[in-house]
Amino acid sequence: MKNTINSIKNSHRILLSTHRQCDGDGLGAELAIFLALKKIKKDVRIINCDPTPRKYRFLNPEKYITYFSEQPNVDVSCDLCLIFDTNDKRLLGDLYFEIQKKCANILFVDHHPLLKNGPQPTSQSLIDVSAASTGELVYNLIKGLNIEIDAMIARALYTSITFDTQLYRFVRSSPKSHQIAAELLTHPIHAEEIHRGLFGNQTIQKISFLSQALGEIEYFAKNTIAVLKFHKQDLLKFNLEMDESRDVIDMIMNIESIEAAVIFREDDAEEYKVSLRSKDKIEVLSTAEAIGGGGHRHASGAYVQGKYSDLKSFIVEDLNKKLNASKV
Repeated sequence: MKNTINSIKNSHRILLSTHRQCDGDGLGAELAIFLALKKIKKDVRIINCDPTPRKYRFLNPEKYITYFSEQPNVDVSCDLCLIFDTNDKRLLGDLYFEIQKKCANILFVDHHPLLKNGPQPTSQSLIDVSAASTGELVYNLIKGLNIEIDAMIARALYTSITFDTQLYRFVRSSPKSHQIAAELLTHPIHAEEIHRGLFGNQTIQKISFLSQALGEIEYFAKNTIAVLKFHKQDLLKFNLEMDESRDVIDMIMNIESIEAAVIFREDDAEEYKVSLRSKDKIEVLSTAEAIGGGGHRHASGAYVQGKYSDLKSFIVEDLNKKLNASKV
């Protein structure tokens, strides 16, 4: 934390970014620090890999963010780059290599565990796995920089923390998320609007997609493991964005008997975004790492290539082994 604060103080031109297909945590975190650094006259900008999902329009992201997918030759020269909500450079794709060429100092600000078999973050990065969200780390950074939190900063921070704790369900046995939220709520942030944007506002098209997708779940290991596969074209058919499939796995995890769930979203021929979730009995992080991904102990994912039948068999078998071992 101290190193990151000093790096910010000693830098003038600062670039901010997050992983591709950004979520509420990474987006809220980078917007909060962007607004904070503007207050102390830093030359700061945000460049993300790809456009922001429309569910976050209440934060007005288009006002602040440039997208590398639309302007791949953008000048990213800077003194310092802060990358939020990941410590895996692969999740920024070509943008990371562009940053690497033009930025003197790159730091990751994240709360995910370091990969055992994968890229490691740059030295002096800020990684705190005890934090329930990246937003908590950014809140501490802003406080450490002695920048006053205003309503706009509070709104972005509240989005980050509320999203990644899933409405304060997953706080890692710590009061910190609630304590920060209580302070942020003293500002006029319109919390109900944030809640609706993150977890409500479902369209008729989304419900139609869910009615189709949820009927195709496969169950394994005596109904303790659930697997669902759908195609990118299924989303396009209902005029949905990629991000709108994100919460499907959380719905599956609400099934009482389910201990672990896997979603395969086929983005191209034999190219998948795999999402894994589990309850307390087993972890899914090592499963994700085994196929080239990462994440949290009970919420992980990966971008993979291969035959669906082979990938499904490997993951189901691995999860089943863990379930059997948990019974011993």
